[in-house]
Amino acid sequence: MRILLIAPPGAGKGTQGALIATHFGIPHIATGDLLRDHVARGTELGNAIKHHLDQGGLVPDEIVLEMVEEAFATAKEAGLGYVLDGLPRNMAQARALYETAVKLEMTADVALHLKAADSELVRRLLARAALEHRSDDTAEIIGKRLALYHEVTAPIVDWYAERGILVSVDAMRPVEQVGREVLAALEVLRPLVAHVPPGARRPIDLTGLGAAFGN
Repeated sequence: MRILLIAPPGAGKGTQGALIATHFGIPHIATGDLLRDHVARGTELGNAIKHHLDQGGLVPDEIVLEMVEEAFATAKEAGLGYVLDGLPRNMAQARALYETAVKLEMTADVALHLKAADSELVRRLLARAALEHRSDDTAEIIGKRLALYHEVTAPIVDWYAERGILVSVDAMRPVEQVGREVLAALEVLRPLVAHVPPGARRPIDLTGLGAAFGN
């Protein structure tokens, strides 16, 4: 399967991405890990990344997309899917990523949306900051990060819903429970994605299942 992860900070995206990758035997393509790996290996991309970071700037989208394209090509050559974590973060990236995936015939089967209330996300991020002694992660800064996430991510979620590949899951619950629901949903979808084109599908919202079953 080919899966995109869309989630706010603190929703457990990295944890669920690793779980999905292990369960389905597919690469967990985490853009942060890719950046660090290229820099550590001193590749051409890594040198370009280091230059931007040393200048105190952000890594341009073109470089990140080139890294992801390389990872997609490697996965395709191995006959595997992927779970992508860290991209897209805005609509421009979403469209560029789609064009890259179309070129490689590696378009996503599922855009997995992990939903959680801001109050819970702030609680988790503050707890993590305290555990990791990160004094720069204050409630105010976290609030700004979440506000930015909602502003730039809402159009992406709507776009994937229109394409019929969006699956929304309630990430407010314990990580193990979220993981079980995610894997169950993906297992149900796995035999369908090869036979039902994205345009003929409908978005799936599982966020109400916990309440329906008394959880």
